[in-house]
Amino acid sequence: MKNRKQAFKIFITILLLWLCGHLIYITIDGLTDKNKHADIAVVLGNTVNEDGTLSKRLEKRMECGLNLYRSGRVKKIVVSGGLGKEGFYEGDKMKEYLIKNKVPDSVIIVDNFGNNTLATVNNTLKLKDSLHFQSLIVVSQYFHLTRTKMLFRKQHFENVSSVSPQYFELRDLYSLLREFVAYYIG
Repeated sequence: MKNRKQAFKIFITILLLWLCGHLIYITIDGLTDKNKHADIAVVLGNTVNEDGTLSKRLEKRMECGLNLYRSGRVKKIVVSGGLGKEGFYEGDKMKEYLIKNKVPDSVIIVDNFGNNTLATVNNTLKLKDSLHFQSLIVVSQYFHLTRTKMLFRKQHFENVSSVSPQYFELRDLYSLLREFVAYYIG
């Protein structure tokens, strides 16, 4: 019985070390901007408020994508999201934001079928031939970026980097744990 208790304690310790190590890695990776240039930015969607305005989280992502474009780090911006329960297509609202901020319509590509991260990855890669891109920068919250880049790499698209807005919420703690699980589930 004592050996079982000892083995259980060792197992829990290893599990906690793995969890902590992975969460530290996700955080550092997600907060690191390597200042790379790319052909396109892919901004992942999030909540659109009931009045049609962008949630603060989504607005900060859009500011990030806008800054990438304005600084010349990307040539085009893919905005990807689904139809929210509020009744708005995230991609359309994200495009509106960019248009209001004087981004030419010709450099904005809308994906209104990016209902989840994997759908966004697949939909973006379907555009590869028509948009002629060889590199991309993913824009999302820091905790989301490691898994998103991994999904692109699983589809044999290696030239992917990331940028996250400097916007933090208490719910990020939950999101970090969720991303830990999602990373290993796929």
